[in-house]
Amino acid sequence: MLHQDRFRDLRSLTAPDSNKTVLDGIRKLAPEITARAAEIEAARCVPPDLIDRLKSIGVFRICVPRSHGGLELAFPEGVEVIRALARLDGSIGWIAMASSGGSIFVTLQRRETYERIYRNGPDVSLCGSGQPAGLAQPAPGGFRVSGRWPFASGCKHAEWMAGFCIITNDSGDPVVGPHGQPLVRGVALPAQDWEIEDTWHAVGLKGTGSHHIVLRDELIPEANFFDVEGGVPCVPGPLYPKVLPLLPMFHAAVSVGIAEGAVDELVALAQTGRQQFRAATPMRESEAFQLELGRISADLRAAHAFFEAQTAEIWHRALAGTLNDESIHVEATQAAIWITTSCVRVVDACFALAGASAVYESSPLQRRLRDMHAAAQHAHTQQRQYVAGGKLLLARSAKDAGQT
Repeated sequence: MLHQDRFRDLRSLTAPDSNKTVLDGIRKLAPEITARAAEIEAARCVPPDLIDRLKSIGVFRICVPRSHGGLELAFPEGVEVIRALARLDGSIGWIAMASSGGSIFVTLQRRETYERIYRNGPDVSLCGSGQPAGLAQPAPGGFRVSGRWPFASGCKHAEWMAGFCIITNDSGDPVVGPHGQPLVRGVALPAQDWEIEDTWHAVGLKGTGSHHIVLRDELIPEANFFDVEGGVPCVPGPLYPKVLPLLPMFHAAVSVGIAEGAVDELVALAQTGRQQFRAATPMRESEAFQLELGRISADLRAAHAFFEAQTAEIWHRALAGTLNDESIHVEATQAAIWITTSCVRVVDACFALAGASAVYESSPLQRRLRDMHAAAQHAHTQQRQYVAGGKLLLARSAKDAGQT
């Protein structure tokens, strides 16, 4: 079992101002993050020394329970940290989001496995892939697992990794789960047990190092498996009983942060006094520019307001213990899609307003554009997910009609 006195000093950050402490640390680190943007993209991962700096200010413990030295921030406070990082650099915001989500997922592990993950403290970097790209077949001592999982963001610096597997029977056929679909379970292992395939050559979010991770016929104990839909967390706290409704707003936090960063870059460009070719006045003095900037600002404020409202609603439900309602997950996904789509529009407009200079690799706006479009491709924010929102509205309408 974990010795709780080991984390006495770490718990000092779990006071009510712990969120402010982390945000203050991010502000101090901001100049270095900005200065190293090209380095991060070229390396296709965040440099180890910068990961250590992020750990030192508490970024990787925002969703770790206080019982294990974490901050266990309220959900709105936790996503605020992710948004602040994404505003500086989309890739850093993304890996903070992925690891924070992972720290909630692993609470569904058996207690003995969970203690192994955090035996050296709360600043554990986690990564994984949400796709059920593996197969797990029963075998003496556990399951034989093989698979190749894409989009394992942060795998180059992760200490533990996770992937999802379809459970098969002894004949290799998928086991049918309670909803008539193949039974899926997650599996978590130390990073050294996985193989990383260097596949992350992407248009955006280049610094996330979202390579493929691989297991080849590995015998894995059952204690390393977890159930996302029906599992019970091994630690108490309102963040942990229901993971899935939280995930869309993690992604929305990154989208809002990237869009805010793009507006920051556009305003900074205008404040230099830049005057575009054949323009009668500098950008900041042009009414046409001011009009479009005002429109962009309104779109961003609307996205931010929706993000805050939906996040607050999820946290209210979490505190009340009512996140099990499937409609909450649907509504969170619906909100995340709209927020991300709005942020894409904001970033596109910033890039267009900046003019020809934005096409150069030296312009941060081209990076914001690429990062935003890469983020918008994630399954949680794809337009097709609106279908569930439409079904929910029709079902509620039919139910109301039946009651009148």
